[in-house]
Amino acid sequence: MLPGVSTFLERRQIPLYLLALALGAGIGLAAPAAAPAFEVSVTPVLMALLYATFLGIPLRATRIDAPFLTAVLTLNFVVVPVLAYGLSRFVADDGVLVFGVLLVLLAPCIDYVIVFTGLAGGAADRLLAAAPVLMVVQMLLIPVYLGVFLGPGVADLIEPGPFVQALLLFIVVPLAAAAVTQWLGASRLMAVMESLMVPLMMATLLVVVASQIDAVRADLPSLLRVIPLYIAFLVVTAPAGLLVSRILRQDVPGRRAVVFSGATRNSLVVLPLALTVPGAAVVVVAQTLVELIGMVIYVRLIPRLVQNQ
Repeated sequence: MLPGVSTFLERRQIPLYLLALALGAGIGLAAPAAAPAFEVSVTPVLMALLYATFLGIPLRATRIDAPFLTAVLTLNFVVVPVLAYGLSRFVADDGVLVFGVLLVLLAPCIDYVIVFTGLAGGAADRLLAAAPVLMVVQMLLIPVYLGVFLGPGVADLIEPGPFVQALLLFIVVPLAAAAVTQWLGASRLMAVMESLMVPLMMATLLVVVASQIDAVRADLPSLLRVIPLYIAFLVVTAPAGLLVSRILRQDVPGRRAVVFSGATRNSLVVLPLALTVPGAAVVVVAQTLVELIGMVIYVRLIPRLVQNQ
């Protein structure tokens, strides 16, 4: 890609992401029969995006930052469960809705959160190093939290397979590929992938929305109860993340990364789990669509709230 084109895309990335969201919604609503094809394409497109992202991180220098990891774990597994439980009380009368809301809000994202964090000037390298820990801890704790919040029988629905598969596809494979690329010193390939970051993010947003928007439209009346909860979650987790990261004395990039970690959820991973409960999958999908729009806003908002001194 020509340098001038790459610079143009980077400077206008937010409007371009909004355009991708709109195109995805338009295509998905106009051609709902194409949703399965778009759904199949989500994984390879996201893997390509993460590969490009990991290429931009000096992997040899990446290590687990204990204070940062403490902040991320505290936010995601102490603060967020309290927020998720409180929000779920608004749909506590509907078993399907409350299950879907809790399932998705209790699972911190480990994939495209790294991309959005990097776009906002956050510590993407620290978040990358923390991703496997976040995945393992949520595998262990989500059944516990669901058992406490909904009863012990619900926890039996959680299978480790989707979590392990996500860890392999979205972290291990692209991370290994990026490490090999950096080790080989393939500078031309690295430059090409860097120039493709914005198009790959646009493609990811487009295929995710196109694959899911019709399912949301079909069940919109009931989803109108949970969509405000997902918006509220994005609103309250930002100050919660800022508070936790300040208490634990994170620097500016670290605070931004903590906020993004708390706000983004592992919806693409828990979706197969939601399919075990009829009607719950679309509740998870609705969160994905709300979050994607929210992340585009976060990329602009969080750097203004957490500024370099």
